Amino acid sequence: MNTDPGRVLAALDGAAGREEMLAAAVYRVSAHLHRDAVARVRRQLVALDAARYGDGGLAARITAVPVEGEPAARWGVDWATGGRVTRQLRPTFTAHTDTVRAVATAVVDGRPVAVTGSRDKSVRVWDLATGQQIGEPMSGHTDEVLAVATGVVGGRPVAVTGSRDGTVRVWDLTTGQPVGEPLAGHTRRVCTVATAVVNGRPIAVTGGLDETVRIWDLATGQEVGEPLTGHTGGVYAVATVVVNGRPVAVTGGDETVRVWDLATGQQVGAPLTGHTGLVLAVTTAVVDGRPVAVTGSADRMVRVWDLTTGQPVGEPLTGHTNTVWAVATTMVNSRPVAVTGSGDRTVRVWDLTTGRQIGEPLPGHTDTVWTVATTVMDGRPVAVTGSGSGSGSGNKSVRVVWDLATGEQVGKPLPGHTGWVWAVATGAVDGRPIAVTGSHDRTVRVWDLTTGQPVGEPLAGHTDWVLTVATGAVDGRPVAVTGSRDKSVRVWDLATGQQIGEPLTGHTSAVCAVATTVVGGRPVAVTGSVDETVRVWDLATGQQTGEPLTGHTGRTGAVATTVVGGRSVAVTGSEDGTVRVWNLATGQPVGEPLTGHTGGVRAVATTVVGGRSVAVTGSVDETVRVWDLTTGQPIGEPLTGHTGTVWAVAIGVVDDRPVVVTGSDETVRVWDLAIGQQITPFLPFPSPVVAVSVAPGGELLVGFGWELACLSPR
Repeated sequence: MNTDPGRVLAALDGAAGREEMLAAAVYRVSAHLHRDAVARVRRQLVALDAARYGDGGLAARITAVPVEGEPAARWGVDWATGGRVTRQLRPTFTAHTDTVRAVATAVVDGRPVAVTGSRDKSVRVWDLATGQQIGEPMSGHTDEVLAVATGVVGGRPVAVTGSRDGTVRVWDLTTGQPVGEPLAGHTRRVCTVATAVVNGRPIAVTGGLDETVRIWDLATGQEVGEPLTGHTGGVYAVATVVVNGRPVAVTGGDETVRVWDLATGQQVGAPLTGHTGLVLAVTTAVVDGRPVAVTGSADRMVRVWDLTTGQPVGEPLTGHTNTVWAVATTMVNSRPVAVTGSGDRTVRVWDLTTGRQIGEPLPGHTDTVWTVATTVMDGRPVAVTGSGSGSGSGNKSVRVVWDLATGEQVGKPLPGHTGWVWAVATGAVDGRPIAVTGSHDRTVRVWDLTTGQPVGEPLAGHTDWVLTVATGAVDGRPVAVTGSRDKSVRVWDLATGQQIGEPLTGHTSAVCAVATTVVGGRPVAVTGSVDETVRVWDLATGQQTGEPLTGHTGRTGAVATTVVGGRSVAVTGSEDGTVRVWNLATGQPVGEPLTGHTGGVRAVATTVVGGRSVAVTGSVDETVRVWDLTTGQPIGEPLTGHTGTVWAVAIGVVDDRPVVVTGSDETVRVWDLAIGQQITPFLPFPSPVVAVSVAPGGELLVGFGWELACLSPR
């Protein structure tokens, strides 16, 4: 943990034997975070990643490693799910400040590199062996960089980039300097770039939203001939290849694929039709000695075309559940393969000879995969993928390098959810402590808290994201109560895994908060919704109790229950920035709303401290606040430290002290509730933390990205 991360990564490629390969895989999972982290943070991340690979012993040994100038680790990782880890992962690199929209590969000074273009307007070069950025970002474009290709001009490696600013730029990859003036001609954004050699001269082929394809002489910087026209919409994809001895360009856009003779500028044959959505990705390969094009589309399909005959090859390749934004090809074990990236956040590999998917989708990305490129490192085929949000919100993106030839999996990762873990609660079944989670994948899962093993099959029934979970008891049986974006509330028997009764319906929008309690001797659930209401449900009858509780003027995304002055109450937090207290027996508000947060309230928990009922709230304003529910007044100053929305708050007891556990950004923080101070350094995680819970034994349950982890105090 005290060694420079770059030196560690450089040594990993020599790993041999199962234990060494496991250690290498563990270190690589979050290597992109190690570079800018102090040793204490690296220790926590590597221990967590060892647990994600199913090696609790290795996680414990890493946690015990001393870090110079730091106290011993306060928390150990008992277990974590590993649905998003794979030995195929190589160094991941991050430095762009926004989504990566384009990637290409090249060799510079004998080193394999990736060249990336981003919504942040910059072009960057990366050493694929170390994951380190080479030189400074190349800047000049005045809008997002949408396309990158590489080539050789005058014996020097270059990158050619296209931008939303309508220009094409050429960069010397050895010096990082622009070559000549920008290539201007497109009248709207440049969406795609490819390179080729025609009559011994290096050229670039570009496509734009102006519906044209243009050819540029890279030695002179001049446009060659007239624009190629025929597409009836934007040209989003281009690739080059040689067919029957002639260089051609293959372009995609308006649901069609077109082939152009680069020497004459004429279209070759009729458009290739079959896609039912925009063609957004094109690449080429040779299969059984014949040149083919591989295309990806908004119709979620990948198609293969024989460029000699213009006919489709076999059936479409299906599996992606969202738009296919990126396609690249390479050879794996002497067989031609395609690598595709999609809006479904997965990367898939396809055998082009058989038309079948190879293995499972490659996990790791948590956003749309916009771009894919392939190269060879140390004799092994690799894919480089880029992802990020499509919203232009400045969300950080991820660039991942995958070893496509890796054989068997190392470690024994626990299976996990296949979507974000939005909620976690704890309980017990037959004396066994359990955790219950709700996910973006529409399922509810039950986990043995001691072993981390799933208990039974996922609980299925919701038809949209499961956003909230609480546990309780009905007629002496342990139950989970879940709320979903499908507007329903469901009750599950945790002993049998069966749904109890019909869904509870009444909310007119997503149910994003739930808590349980007992009112008048009857078990109830209290739910909050995007519809701005709070509803109370009798869990024994499945009926709504009374009228909806109204007053909030924004999404009610947080609910907790407690007792104040002998009365059962609900405490709710809303996007309107207020916290409200409700008498559950009468359905009336108790006192005035609690105000102080300057952003929406996303999380609420309750407890009793020193005989006083208190609520703890987390907000978009990045603060945690503690409230005296008897007086309605804040207790002390806001708890600060998080650098993003506080998505999750839980309360428990650790070492006989009442604590608050909060989740935000990519950290968990633990606070002493009695004194209002953070009591341990923050706990880092490789993905945003949106769910936390504290088990009766003091274990922390943390939902981060698609994974769940259990940590115990040491």
